[in-house]
Amino acid sequence: MTVKGSCHCGAVTWEFDGTPDSVTACNCTVCHRYGALWAYDWLDEGIRISGETTPYIRGHRMLSFNFCNTCGNVAYWKGLLEEEGRIRIAVNMRLTDPGPIADVPVRHFEGLETFQDQPVDGRCVSDYWY
Repeated sequence: MTVKGSCHCGAVTWEFDGTPDSVTACNCTVCHRYGALWAYDWLDEGIRISGETTPYIRGHRMLSFNFCNTCGNVAYWKGLLEEEGRIRIAVNMRLTDPGPIADVPVRHFEGLETFQDQPVDGRCVSDYWY
């Protein structure tokens, strides 16, 4: 299966190979404002992106949050440093139909103070959709 997503106007699209094992809700100063649910892989391996975006580079130039130039939706973040010749990326799963990913567990990441994974609480994507 491939999960597909797009911004509101459809100018930016992404594909995620398979179904993610989990998605992440982060409470850092950026992510909690975006309300994104992130699913991770590697650029042009498990995730493919198309369309023009405008980046917002956060902090020490380690991450680029990328927005549609037309409607402004945050579509993905991308690492700016290669790891063994690969680029880490996460797509915003809120830009897809929740049906196929409704039962995917949500993991919480404390990105504001401790920078640690939090205990799993049993919630899944469908619990966050409304």
